Amino acid sequence: YSYSCTEGENRQLWSSGHHLKSCRDVAFSQDGQKLFTVSKDKSIHILTVEEGRLETRLPKAHSSALNCVLPIDNHVFATGDDGGGLKVWDLRKGDAILEARQQEEYISAMAVDGNGKILLTASGDGTLGVFNVKRRRFELLSEPQNGDLTSVVLLKRGKKVACGSSEGTIYLFNWDGFGAASDRFALRAESVDCMVPITDSIVCVGSLDGVIRAVNVLPNRVLGCVGQHLGEPIEQLVVAPGGQLLASCAHDQKVKFWDVSALGGLVVDDYRKKKKKGGPLRALSGKAAGSGEDFFADLRDEAE
Repeated sequence: YSYSCTEGENRQLWSSGHHLKSCRDVAFSQDGQKLFTVSKDKSIHILTVEEGRLETRLPKAHSSALNCVLPIDNHVFATGDDGGGLKVWDLRKGDAILEARQQEEYISAMAVDGNGKILLTASGDGTLGVFNVKRRRFELLSEPQNGDLTSVVLLKRGKKVACGSSEGTIYLFNWDGFGAASDRFALRAESVDCMVPITDSIVCVGSLDGVIRAVNVLPNRVLGCVGQHLGEPIEQLVVAPGGQLLASCAHDQKVKFWDVSALGGLVVDDYRKKKKKGGPLRALSGKAAGSGEDFFADLRDEAE
């Protein structure tokens, strides 16, 4: 799709039906020229972004259904499957350069450091896996946390790693201490299903209750509600280039866009005002609380 903030400007450019079973994850290559897709049919497809032409197909890439894909650079990408298997592929060789099965449950999400050297995998068994892509080897597993780990992002200029869990907790790890979580932060949410960094300290979190929360990490605060898909579990969040817009998709079959430009300027200090437990979330955008304002209304400051 090409999308626009003005009415009637969104349009479908092409669609592909190459996969035989459900398409589980898609990712743009770093240069934006290719689209990686992985499927329950165990295959990896690489399509051209402009025409949607199938350029590379890797059938039976894993022994289990594929769940996620992460491009690392223009030639190397990683895939994770339902059985805890990880593979790192090099397109120049046309084959996997690293294969590992260290985790016991599905790989839910992956992240890589800025140098493309250390790869992190979150798993349904509650562990965070650490792999060295450059040396092509497994490094270590964290101790299991409560619930499935559903997401993993780097924060604080790469010094901290945050993982979301199906129990509604965000676990924090120090970059040099992946064995055990250094901190945990329980949200008043049913789950943390997906997470995307907005700034070095602020993440947006999608949950089973359909609410997108903005959360500051260290100091740990829920800043408020960015938007929602009423009562529909949120599947995926992504920030558009430039960091102004957040896109979300949920079980209501809709992709919604939210203005998150004001989050970059929020400063959260250590001092915490006493607040009534169980109060409503602060609305961080005009649409977040279901108000009738313009869809991309500027985020308004509300007296707390």
